[in-house]
Amino acid sequence: MNKLKGAAIIGQSGGPTSVINASAAGVFIEALQQENITRVYGACHGIKGILNEEFYDINEEDMKELELLKTTPSSSIGSVRYKMKNLADDDSEYKRLLEVFKKYNIRYFFYNGGNDSMDTCNKVSKFFKDSGYECFCMGVPKTIDNDLAVTDHCPGYASAAKYVATSFMELKCDATVYDTPMVSIVEVMGRNAGWLTAAASLACYKGYGPDLIYLPEIPFDLDKFYADVEKKFKENNGKVIIAVSEGVKTKDGKYVPELVSDIAVDAFGHKQMGGTASVLADLLKNKLNVKVRPIEFSLLQRCAQHLASKVDVEEAFQAGREAVKAACEGVTDYMIGFKRTKRCGRYKCEYIRVPLEEVANAEKKVPLEWITPDGTGLTQDYIDYALPLIQGDCKAPLEDGLPRFAKLKKVFVKKL
Repeated sequence: MNKLKGAAIIGQSGGPTSVINASAAGVFIEALQQENITRVYGACHGIKGILNEEFYDINEEDMKELELLKTTPSSSIGSVRYKMKNLADDDSEYKRLLEVFKKYNIRYFFYNGGNDSMDTCNKVSKFFKDSGYECFCMGVPKTIDNDLAVTDHCPGYASAAKYVATSFMELKCDATVYDTPMVSIVEVMGRNAGWLTAAASLACYKGYGPDLIYLPEIPFDLDKFYADVEKKFKENNGKVIIAVSEGVKTKDGKYVPELVSDIAVDAFGHKQMGGTASVLADLLKNKLNVKVRPIEFSLLQRCAQHLASKVDVEEAFQAGREAVKAACEGVTDYMIGFKRTKRCGRYKCEYIRVPLEEVANAEKKVPLEWITPDGTGLTQDYIDYALPLIQGDCKAPLEDGLPRFAKLKKVFVKKL
């Protein structure tokens, strides 16, 4: 058992989820109970906050508020989209991190995020090791995109999937009541992997789903799209609901918005998503000469804690705890992953340790065999995969009929 004593810090990175705070709660609560951890910090806006020496003293927080983090959406300590410089080109930021860690005797580092975050954690861990500084670095998974490699699924995905499926069921009830034709195109998040858009098929499973589902795993053909919609339009008496991933691309590698204009890129060089439904709606409106309504779930699908899956919340919280336990055993350069098993015929999750280098910048996509041959739906394999993950409710307690979210004091650590 490792006996290294020092402070612990957690940073969060990338898009928030409805359960990322649950993972933070797992790290905070478990770390506060570990005798080798002398102080617990929360980085203000991820790795950038550490570079700027801006972090919160979690020891000053009330345990009740830390518990409420389990049912509080988004990132209470602040997230960030910040790409550190390439170590081979410029090691100044890594040296700065080492300086800060030494100054505050931080010996336990937890980074909570997706693909890019695991890459950052991996690079930091290796730099510290090469520098002779003993610090145990662990990744805590997060992403509604569900595209982290090796792990069966990711914290945040199930709750977002539940929101997507429920919203489509509600939309189906609304968009089909009139006696006039209307096409609804709903854009769901997902750059290269269609896991979240696939969740629309859960609504189909209940008889209230979209008529067509398009994932980025299959090249998007505009002419085929027109033909698909026209066919459903005739079959359904002029009413069609479409689910489309924001990241669908043509066989030439162009995102749909790029068919009409250039799109910007973010700090990681990723093209910024959004606008797919609007572009397709304009094109389809001219083609069919009918009312077409574009709908973009946007941020709502990420932070809808009122529809959070109990399974998701509990697993996210436990992932944070498991990361702390592993680090306190002397484990470093790993991410906590999920392995699906069964106990007495029912779904069960085992927590595994995955080398960060196997996760960093790797993507897991929806298996092609789970997509129907015509490319517009999902098979029963996906339904069987997703249903166990969305079970149960875990809502925030109510005050005056509204959710009571955590209210952290956010006491900044005094700079040394």
